[in-house]
Amino acid sequence: MFENLIESQAKGQRTIGQSVLSLIVHGGLIAGAVYATQGVAETIRDRPIDTTMVFLKPPPPPPPPPPDMPKPEVVIAANPPPKGFQTVVAPIDIPKDIPPIDLNEKPFDPKDFTGKGVEGGKSTGIVGGTGPVEVKGEVFLEAQIDDPVQPISIPTPRYPPVLQSAGIAGSVDLQYIVDTTGHAEAASFKVIKATHPAFTEPAKEAIGKGVFKPAKLKGQPVRQLVQQRISFRVGQ
Repeated sequence: MFENLIESQAKGQRTIGQSVLSLIVHGGLIAGAVYATQGVAETIRDRPIDTTMVFLKPPPPPPPPPPDMPKPEVVIAANPPPKGFQTVVAPIDIPKDIPPIDLNEKPFDPKDFTGKGVEGGKSTGIVGGTGPVEVKGEVFLEAQIDDPVQPISIPTPRYPPVLQSAGIAGSVDLQYIVDTTGHAEAASFKVIKATHPAFTEPAKEAIGKGVFKPAKLKGQPVRQLVQQRISFRVGQ
């Protein structure tokens, strides 16, 4: 009962018809695959190739570097002023009103009032300097300068007719600034005291037409604050 194994039994042989049918089926499959491959190749071969040339605009050149700024010229005075300090002299008559603001006046620099160095010098000067001190625009009192203002020619003030006919005498105390050309600055007039208001304008007119010798500090003309009394006498 165990002489023959199942796999050991002989297999049946194919017929000629089956073999022919198998060849036909396989041939058809191979022919279809070849035909399909040829169709894809033809499609790829017939696709147009885009040969349009595109020119890209080159990037703009970088901006040139900024030109080197010229170095400021350093001007060294041949005769610089001495390194030192300025002095402050208290006014004799203390004003009761707030003085007007002078926008052209040089601003106050505390470095010039340290008390160190040579009196009359500047904080920006040098040790041993003998040059003049720049005082343009500053106003000095008589006690601060070497040569005070001197009147050269002052016309006689116009006497108010009403007061003259009434025999009324009087005076006006004026305060003003004499500039470096020897003339009174009209904007600086200030009436300190007047015995009668009618004397005020004639007093200003006389000083405004006057000529003065300007004040000097270390040989340099400077502006000076002046206080002067203009008198009106009957019969003058």
